[in-house]
This record gives sequence, structure tokens and C-alpha cells, in this order.
Amino acid sequence: SMGERLWGCPLSQNVVGILCLISVAAALDFKYHHAEELEAYLKSVHAAYPSLTHLHSIGRSVEGRNLWVLVLGRFPTHHKIGIPEFKYVANMHGDETVGREILLHLIDFLVTSYGRDPVITRLLNNTRVHIMPTMNPDGFEATKVPDCYYSRGRYNKNGEDLNRNFPDAFESNNASIQPETRAVMNWIKNETFVLSANLHGGALVASYTFDNVTGSSKGYSRSPDDDVFIHLAKTYSFNHASMYKGTGCDNRQTFPEGITNGYSWYQLEGGMQDYNYVWGQCFEITLELSCCKYPPADQLEKFWRDNKVALIEYIKQVHLGVKGQVTDKNGDPIPNAIVEAKGRPHVCPYRTNQLGEYFLLLLPGTYVINATVPGFKSLLKTVEIPDTTGNFSALKQDFSFPEVSVRSRAASCPKIPLYQELEWASAAVKPTLHHILVLMTVLLVIFQ
Repeated sequence: SMGERLWGCPLSQNVVGILCLISVAAALDFKYHHAEELEAYLKSVHAAYPSLTHLHSIGRSVEGRNLWVLVLGRFPTHHKIGIPEFKYVANMHGDETVGREILLHLIDFLVTSYGRDPVITRLLNNTRVHIMPTMNPDGFEATKVPDCYYSRGRYNKNGEDLNRNFPDAFESNNASIQPETRAVMNWIKNETFVLSANLHGGALVASYTFDNVTGSSKGYSRSPDDDVFIHLAKTYSFNHASMYKGTGCDNRQTFPEGITNGYSWYQLEGGMQDYNYVWGQCFEITLELSCCKYPPADQLEKFWRDNKVALIEYIKQVHLGVKGQVTDKNGDPIPNAIVEAKGRPHVCPYRTNQLGEYFLLLLPGTYVINATVPGFKSLLKTVEIPDTTGNFSALKQDFSFPEVSVRSRAASCPKIPLYQELEWASAAVKPTLHHILVLMTVLLVIFQ
């Protein structure tokens, strides 16, 4: 069995040890891996590559299954200054299974290529990659009869759709937050994620934020970073075997270039990608990877081949734009400083982490970066951003506040929907007294 082949590994030495590593790679075949097999595989990879990987559970499902994450990188156990965090999450709808399996093959490809393939080696030396093959293990196990279409396995054990379960930026989402959702929210809060994708099935398209909208939009819900999102979605679709063709899954639905704004496709409330962008400071897109939600296992090898290049090229995009540290007069990091590119304000302003770091995904061009510590004069720097993905490092731009020697206090972003209140700012209408009061309230909350 796979287990016996693998668990023999650590005892062997030298030549046998090398053979053993090969058997780990060979042990991953193109079939569906249920909870026990998935766990055994992840543990075997970590045992074979202990310095390149870190395996941990970020929480448990309703039925008590671990939500496993395998982290890969030069420093897998913890965040290092200047190295951005990236994540892939699959199988949040338990009956959408292709992503779950291709992420296992991505893990296999990354660990076996590291040290041999110069691109993968540089990628993992300069990026911390987090891979969660299943966010909804209960739903996967509950799907007894694989089907191309909707089944109850979509939901978690409590019958909740996890992709309608996050706080929403546009309207109050009063869904009761599920253990799987809570685990992911805490994970986002505890890591400096910069870029992410969540893998679904049932269509063939790369969909990007926003998924929800307030009343005034006409068929498109545009975020302040719409250009970056279009680039990210196209990066995936054009590196995929066929997604870019935009033929969709049937004649009714076509997606030019294989991408779509989420809301333009269909509106949803409480989605994970909007939550990542608004509250997690993490750009996330939703990848629909198969017309059939739960295809026969003999198609998995083709799905892996179709997605392999796109999965790697997408990770590289975490190195777009500009990054740096904000420090005080003593050179100590300032957490919770606001760092934004002028002209693209986030309603929850993007802030530095505990190490004073910021990461802003921006396409090549000229930008003014504004660093603000509440109570002090903002620092503005004009930067010329080249295409940095090939260097595996965003442009570096630090900020030093000469008169500050205090750590700014933790700043919380309101957990209530905000975008609707700020719509007037972009809608070129005269602000009413109500709008001005709302804006003042929002600013007080942000800066208090």
C-alpha cells in the first residue's frame, strides 16, 4: 500500500533514501484521494522534504476533519521580511473536485522540481506558497455519487454554502459563520497574504472581484484595482490549455478571453474572494476549472496537464508591483501604517503588518505611494514600477518617519459594509450632508 511504501522511508539511508524520495513522487497517482489518503500523502511529502515544507492544520471541519495546509518555500515555517505569502484553496464546494486533486499534483511537481528546475527553485526561494487542497472535506466525503452537476456535497455538514458565508463588503451578511469559514478568516488574519486563488468547478473561466455590488452599477462591479484583476485573470486563462478561448461549457455562456467580472456573471453575497480583497489585503480570483463538477478519475491527468503552466505563472504574479517597510526614527518597524497607491483607495485602507511591511500589487507604470501614520504628515514617493515578475521580487520602496518614535495602535477596519456609503465619491454627484456625515464617521473609525 502507499502507506507502507512511504512510512518505510525515514529509516533508509543514502541510496535507499534517494529511491525513497522517488517513491513518494510515484505514490501520487491520478485518482481521487479521500481524507485518509490525502492526509497520508501530505505527511509523506513533509517527511521526504522536511526543510522545504511545513504541514499544519488551520482548524477543523464540522465533523472534525483537519483543514490541512502544506506550506512550501525556502523558509516554510514562518514569514520572512520581503518574501510575499501566496495561497491556493480548493474544494470549498465539496462536490467540485478537480482543484483538490490538481493541488496535490502541484505539490508533487514543486517538491520534485526544487533544486532541479531553476525557475521553480527561484520561485520557492522568494515566495512562501500555502496550499489547501480541501476547505470542505466533509462535503467531499458526503458526495457518494460523483456527478457533473449540483449535489448536496457542495455544502458543509451544516448545509451551509461556504462561498456565501464570509462577511460581505456591500451588505450585512447575517449567515452564521461556519468552523471552516472561521478557520480561513483567522488564517488570513495571521498571514501577510498578497495573492490567492480559490479553485472551483462547473464552468471554465477566471472570475475576479467584485462578486457583489450596490445598486448603481450597470452590470459590472469594478474594484479600485480592476486593471490588476483583469491582468491576473488573463494570466491564468492565457496560460491554461483552453480557458482563453472563452467557449465556456455550453452555447449559452461565453466568456471573452476566458475571464469575467464576478458580478457580471452572477451576483453573490458573502463570497471568499471579496472578503480576501477588502479585509485580508489579499487579491484573490476564483478559478472555475471544469465544466463537470466531479469528473471521472481518468480525466484527472488531462486536467493537471491543462492547468500546470497556469498554476505556476499565476504564483509568479505575487511579485508584481511594490513592497517595502515603514520604520520610525530609530529604524523600528511601524505596524498599521496606511500605505496606498494614490488614486486607488481601499475602503479598508491597506496597512503594514507587525513587521512594518506592505505589499501592493500594481501593473508596470508610474505611481505615487502614500504612507500615512495617523497624526503625522504623510510621506509621498513617486515610483516607476517595471515588470518585476521575472525578478521574483517586487520593486522595493521603504518609508522612514523621522519624527515618529511611537508604535501606532492597532487599527480595526469596520466589519460593517462600507462600499455603499462611499459610492458617491466616485459617482461624481454633489455630496449631501448625509454623505459628508457618513464619510466623517468612516474616517473617524479608520483613524481613531
